[in-house]
Amino acid sequence: MGTAPDAATPRWQRVLKRIASLILHQWLLIGMGVVCALAYCFPNVAKNGGIIRSEYSIMYGVIAIIFLISGLSIPRQKLISHALNWRLHLIVQVISFLFIPSVVLAIVHIILAADPGEKIDRAVLAGYIFTACIPTTIASNVVMTRSAGGDDAAALVEVLLANILGPFVTAAWTISLIPKMAVFDPWRFGGGNLGSMYKEVFQQLGLSVLLPLFIGQLVRWTWPDRTALVLQKTKLPKLATFCLLLLIWATFSSCFATGALQTLSAQSIVFVILFNIILYITLTAVCFFCSRPPRIFGSRRWSKPIFKRMSPEETIAVCFCGPAKSTALGIPLLYAMWQPVDLFLKAKTSVPVLLYTTEQICVAHFFVQLFRWWHARIVEKEDLDGSTRDDVEIVMAEDTRADHAGRVHEHTTV
Repeated sequence: MGTAPDAATPRWQRVLKRIASLILHQWLLIGMGVVCALAYCFPNVAKNGGIIRSEYSIMYGVIAIIFLISGLSIPRQKLISHALNWRLHLIVQVISFLFIPSVVLAIVHIILAADPGEKIDRAVLAGYIFTACIPTTIASNVVMTRSAGGDDAAALVEVLLANILGPFVTAAWTISLIPKMAVFDPWRFGGGNLGSMYKEVFQQLGLSVLLPLFIGQLVRWTWPDRTALVLQKTKLPKLATFCLLLLIWATFSSCFATGALQTLSAQSIVFVILFNIILYITLTAVCFFCSRPPRIFGSRRWSKPIFKRMSPEETIAVCFCGPAKSTALGIPLLYAMWQPVDLFLKAKTSVPVLLYTTEQICVAHFFVQLFRWWHARIVEKEDLDGSTRDDVEIVMAEDTRADHAGRVHEHTTV
């Protein structure tokens, strides 16, 4: 009898293989830890205005690479069909701009009532109201949706729509929701000038999102077969996942460079970290329920169009787009809205934005694995149901033919 290959391999080699396999499967999570450590030790490298000028090299260059890859990968017909998908727009944008602000505002008022000693910094609470009102993130939604086997075209359309609406909705909505209390006066009467912010935001949206997307679509339309072959051979879509690490690096560098994290109380830091995780998981569950409600909700004729279940691929896109928030729009908007406010106060207000947008990528990494498993299971079940249905139809057809032959034989005998 032959010896099993694993038994012949030395134990230390098997251990090294397992470690290498673990690193390969969790390289994004490990990479997040590495870039966070680099951001803490060398915050001036990738901060906004730092050595590598991340506001241009990363916020323009890296995001442009992600959307160029999306433009090369996504068929034009899918983009057009999702642009007309009103139910997809309704679920994602209502959750992003109405449901999340309502939930966060309710929690802020509960904290204000339960924390008269102000153990939770009021700048953090104002920052959360602002975070709840900003649109979904630009880059990570598309990358995570694609990695999980979802419809990245649906995610891309929602990202574009949200970030076009965001600059107009966020500022007015935030000021309206800020509690009418004296301690929040610096944020209610900030008096910033939004004109330069609008110019910056739409310039970034045009140069780093729309232009690369258009170029990618033009190349795909001109050379469809060659483009598909290059994407397959070079594994170019995987580069978009690596680009996420650079975005996280720049985000944390700006956070550590301000010193805002170090000055917050321990209660505020613990609250922010735990609340972000709980909020993101809860919102993902809400998005999943809205995309695929229980069948009993669509049992009536009038309710079928409203509670119709989305495809698994669209559901994954909604679950990544709905709960997410954007640093790329959030930070410029925050500093423009409250331009006259003290810089240190603005830095503390930005902590919820910076930490939520970073933690959402960490948690979403685990959801990628979960949704990938769920999607494969749904597809397998549909294939099984389809094959079973085909078998039943074949059996029924054979029974029909046999019954017909029997009747013919009986008539002939008679």
